[in-house]
Amino acid sequence: MKKKITVQMAIIFFGIAALSFYILFFNGPKEADIDHADAEQVELTFLRNLGNPAYNQAYEQLVDAFEATHPHIVINMKSIHWAHEYELRLRTEMAAGNPPDIMSIDSPTLAVYANAGELLSIDKYMKKEGHLDDIFEHTLNGVTYQDEIYLAPVGESSIALFYNKHLFKEAGIPYPSEDPDNPMTWDEVLEIAKKINNPEKGVYAIDPAQGFGEGEGPAYFKMPFLWQFGADVLSPDGSTAEGYLNSEEALAALQFYQDLYLKHRVATVELPPGLFESNQLAMTVLGSWHVKELQSVPDFELGEDYGIAPLPKASDQVAPNGGWALGISSKSNYPDEAWEFIKFVTSFEGVKKHYEITDDIPARYSVVNELPELNEYPKNIFIEQGRNYSKNRPVTPAYPVISNVIKELFEDVVINEKDVKEAADEAVEKINQALKGV
Repeated sequence: MKKKITVQMAIIFFGIAALSFYILFFNGPKEADIDHADAEQVELTFLRNLGNPAYNQAYEQLVDAFEATHPHIVINMKSIHWAHEYELRLRTEMAAGNPPDIMSIDSPTLAVYANAGELLSIDKYMKKEGHLDDIFEHTLNGVTYQDEIYLAPVGESSIALFYNKHLFKEAGIPYPSEDPDNPMTWDEVLEIAKKINNPEKGVYAIDPAQGFGEGEGPAYFKMPFLWQFGADVLSPDGSTAEGYLNSEEALAALQFYQDLYLKHRVATVELPPGLFESNQLAMTVLGSWHVKELQSVPDFELGEDYGIAPLPKASDQVAPNGGWALGISSKSNYPDEAWEFIKFVTSFEGVKKHYEITDDIPARYSVVNELPELNEYPKNIFIEQGRNYSKNRPVTPAYPVISNVIKELFEDVVINEKDVKEAADEAVEKINQALKGV
């Protein structure tokens, strides 16, 4: 009898502890206070991109917290690798007429799904309960298509110049400014690169835009080069690339980028991994998410071994933004319940918890204002760039083609050593052909 009482007390204790955790976790009115005894039991499918361990942990905790406070809703979460597999799986399920209720969408591709009628406009939900004035303006623009909001953001992203302090010191070069409003110019970066570059001794000057990879990375890291020189990919109405991607400003950007590799030889097409951490690469452009990743590198400390400076500029100071956000299938039988989950995850507490686990830039001003570390070096660099100097990739149904064309364009001018005007004109033709089908 004594043992039974002990077990019962333990169950009660842990039950109270669990309930206290979720009450403390999320502020505001609690679904746990609502009587769901007569509510219909609903199961929602949630398909999302598989991220790093921290990203996965964040969503697992958020789903658990939501289900604890919404006992009538079960979230059946499935995770797929974010590269080609995720998009293929999502589009296959849509084509089969069996899409997930909730889905994670990389914001520049939202127009593909919205234009096809597969994504539900959440404009009415966001305007009523999404606290729009708390979301970064550029972020909100990036989840909007034809004046309707289709996605709710959780985190944001940005990129910056990471530099190796040991190589700068050895070359007698002052460290760059940490002021987000005072970046170096690309011409200044080039002069530094010339002084440091010494491949014969295994020292490389710069990786200006994450090499030449696959997926969305090339467009995300390289499109800012065009913007910084005053160019753009499409006309403001999104109808043509002619006169924009092959403008004088675009050609100047492409020529500068090509010269880094072919004329000045301060950038190298193929770099072995780990050069930055082993004091062999002086400068590299990395994402906001790399700050947390570099923390796991032994004997390589921020402030002592490397520093972070705002992304360099040309005529304009511009950085990319955009990230994975949450949307609802137009075919979901439970859009209101799906919104309840999205509202929960993208609330102040949800975004805060997501940041605390992942270190991703929060999409809400309130979270940034709540946490002093986000207003201090180095995270303030990413925050201020996102607030004041960021730009969205084109929101158009033709974006997948545009993304691939930008990737091929930068490969053409460097790897294939094409004339920049010829390469740009070919890129314009490819994009305009895609726009005709929109």
